[in-house]
Amino acid sequence: MTYILPRLVAAFLMACALGAQAAGTDMPSPRQAELDAAYKAAQDTHLPGPADIAMRDQAHLKLPAGYLWIPQPAAGKLMQAMGNTVDDSFVGAIFPAGDGDWFVVVKFVKEGYIRDDDAKEWNADELLTSLREGTEAANEERAKRGIGAIEVVGWAQKPQYDSATHRLAWSALTRSKGDTSGEQGVNYNTYALGREGYVSLNMVTAAHALEKYKPEALALLGALQYDEGKRYADFNGSTDKVAAYGLTALVAGAAAKKLGLLAVIAAFLAKFAKVAIVAGGAAVWGFAKLFGKNKSEGPKA
Repeated sequence: MTYILPRLVAAFLMACALGAQAAGTDMPSPRQAELDAAYKAAQDTHLPGPADIAMRDQAHLKLPAGYLWIPQPAAGKLMQAMGNTVDDSFVGAIFPAGDGDWFVVVKFVKEGYIRDDDAKEWNADELLTSLREGTEAANEERAKRGIGAIEVVGWAQKPQYDSATHRLAWSALTRSKGDTSGEQGVNYNTYALGREGYVSLNMVTAAHALEKYKPEALALLGALQYDEGKRYADFNGSTDKVAAYGLTALVAGAAAKKLGLLAVIAAFLAKFAKVAIVAGGAAVWGFAKLFGKNKSEGPKA
């Protein structure tokens, strides 16, 4: 069976080109080349499920049918074309093979064994305050990249940790700083702890679609299993590295810098495709309206 890259990506890249044309300006040639190259690389290397995906030397993801896996370096090029940065922890991305206004960013962070004792004493209000402070600090880096500031509105899902499976899930609502239009974005963050670090699967979607797609995010998390010897239970206190932070940091600390992934995409769209979005009657977060119009197999306008 032949698959094409989901409409979500194709339409996103197309919107960038269409927006520049609608605004009466031509997209700079290097920028268009980046968009075209990112799409082609993803199209050429994606792997449809069912498939067994290695998460470095740590775990395997049993990708179900109906999903597409885009590996590195193609996935990194796609993220960068969307206005995001990637680092050495980035493994790849998951997209729905058919309709679905979401994608999942997959990373493995080799920080060592993360103690989960602090999960017993979590205070959701204090975590939210810390998350807001961390996001405000991360706005400085966004400003350097020419990306608008974001702010945390509140919890879409308070942090939930399963001590039996060592799985963590949480989600915060975000919006462009100072925006009163009601448009909100959300990242649904799920984590699987292991002996040497953690795998994170970050679902990016619209706030209003979270409940619809949350089961898919949890199903993908459940499809991830650590290899023998790499499991959380395999930890050896006499030899293994222990992370410098605990579980709380995955909510209110290290994760804050990565919180605005969807906001980054929205800012990118607003910059290059504002006219096209307005003309189509779709809000920045309205993936279904914006992406549902496109049936092209590529980003060409």
